Amino acid sequence: MNLKITKLSGDGIGPEVINEAVKVCDSIAKKFNHNITWDEGIVGANAIEKVGNPYPEETHDKCLNSDAVLFGAIGDPKFDNDPSLKIRPEQGLLSMRKKLGLYANIRPTFTFEELIDKSPLKKELIQGTDIVFVRELTSGIYFGKRGRSDDKNSAFDTCYYRRDEIKRLAKIGFNLSMKRKKKLCCVDKANVLESSRLWRETIQAMELKYPDVVVSYEFVDAVAMRLIQNPSTYDVLITSNLFGDILTDEASVISGSIGLMPSASIGDKTSVFEPIHGSYPEAAGKNIANPIATILSSSMMFKQLGLNKESELIDYAVKESIKKGQLTRDLSPKNFVSTSDLGDWIANKILNI
Repeated sequence: MNLKITKLSGDGIGPEVINEAVKVCDSIAKKFNHNITWDEGIVGANAIEKVGNPYPEETHDKCLNSDAVLFGAIGDPKFDNDPSLKIRPEQGLLSMRKKLGLYANIRPTFTFEELIDKSPLKKELIQGTDIVFVRELTSGIYFGKRGRSDDKNSAFDTCYYRRDEIKRLAKIGFNLSMKRKKKLCCVDKANVLESSRLWRETIQAMELKYPDVVVSYEFVDAVAMRLIQNPSTYDVLITSNLFGDILTDEASVISGSIGLMPSASIGDKTSVFEPIHGSYPEAAGKNIANPIATILSSSMMFKQLGLNKESELIDYAVKESIKKGQLTRDLSPKNFVSTSDLGDWIANKILNI
């Protein structure tokens, strides 16, 4: 198969982890006789510095003309520390999601048996956790009307949803649950928020089309608590943009490192695959970042493209690297391998199976 993939390395450790994912993808291409053509675009702080735009039109065009996009991370402290700046790296991410129509973020949370003790949570609480969040990504409070009063002493952000936006997101959640344990949890705040009431009534109406799926409805604060108490009781969770942003970051600690979990942002035009972590500027250039989240994101990419065997082989090679103790500094502070060495190990494992 001929594949055209755009890589957006971004900022901080983004280029380093993307490099290792590319190694792995190239090994897969060699193993299965695919031909991958890589294109590259700029995004985030890097793009602001070069062209003054965190998501340039040229980058957008490259993404549109690709089978998939492999994305690193964006962000830079010099932007975080100056609230007066009008242009920020994160605007590039929001712009990319909106322009590419990336309406659904699929983010799994699972554990590796060999790393179970690395989690800050007790082993007996998290063992067997295998859940998937489906987060709405192009609407809600991040895209609603916002502003400041004339005296700058008050501000507002509007959470706005349309029924069709909720339905298309929920459809992905229902279909995903049908392939798993047939359990779906709608996470909202319907006791307080009108937008959440729209979410709940929309999904209640959709239940009739999926009679095999057991649907539950829980308030976001209760879910936040249960994710720590007993996360394995969940399977597929669907929720709004803001709630999903917070809950998925909370869930990321379950695995033991934010450097382990991948994600996919699904759209009508193309899809973007990225690690859940940020740009981690303190580690940039030190060859210590964990590339597994990005490598597993490439696995999700192959699966989305219908190449299941390729995806399964990446997952297997990653699990083998962990079994063999090939761990980066976040998981093994005293005895660790470098970012590039881990990428080499996984890529070679794929070629030699």
